[in-house]
Amino acid sequence: MSITVNLYYTGRDGSARKFAEEMVSSGTVDAIRAEPGNLKYDYFTPFDDPETVLLIDSWADQSAIDVHHASPMMQTIAALRSKYDLHMRVERYISDEVGVPEKDQKFIRK
Repeated sequence: MSITVNLYYTGRDGSARKFAEEMVSSGTVDAIRAEPGNLKYDYFTPFDDPETVLLIDSWADQSAIDVHHASPMMQTIAALRSKYDLHMRVERYISDEVGVPEKDQKFIRK
């Protein structure tokens, strides 16, 4: 089982993108990716909403997330969220470990 969290950061005047850029340039993203249990930590920009940045954050299990949330890294992230005055929307998904069902494979071009 893995847990994936989609975090939508929304701001004004490009602040969400500046936040993501600072997360990357400061080394914070690399440090998070190196944490035990982190499976994915990637930023994306929706085509229809230039003021939002999507973070796809995936972890091996809840205990890995708990350790991450208790780390000093969260203070850094919270400070940057405040600096850029971002608002968030969160979606959380738990994998079923099955992957893409065989009947859906025909829709995937490899």
